[in-house]
Amino acid sequence: MKYLEYIGGYIYAYCTDFIINLANLLGISYYEVNAIIFCIIWPLFTLLLIMLNIYQIIRNFRINKT
Repeated sequence: MKYLEYIGGYIYAYCTDFIINLANLLGISYYEVNAIIFCIIWPLFTLLLIMLNIYQIIRNFRINKT
């Protein structure tokens, strides 16, 4: 369990450092980068994946129908 906590802490620290460095490169704050990622990019990516899944379901239905 300690190893799992270590891995989780390492991933969290890496992601936080990445966002801080990205904010510094773009000249905006950490909170703005966080908002862009989690309020804009992530929902758009989720919608894209849902649409792709629906497309694949329809495609498979048409293929299996014939």
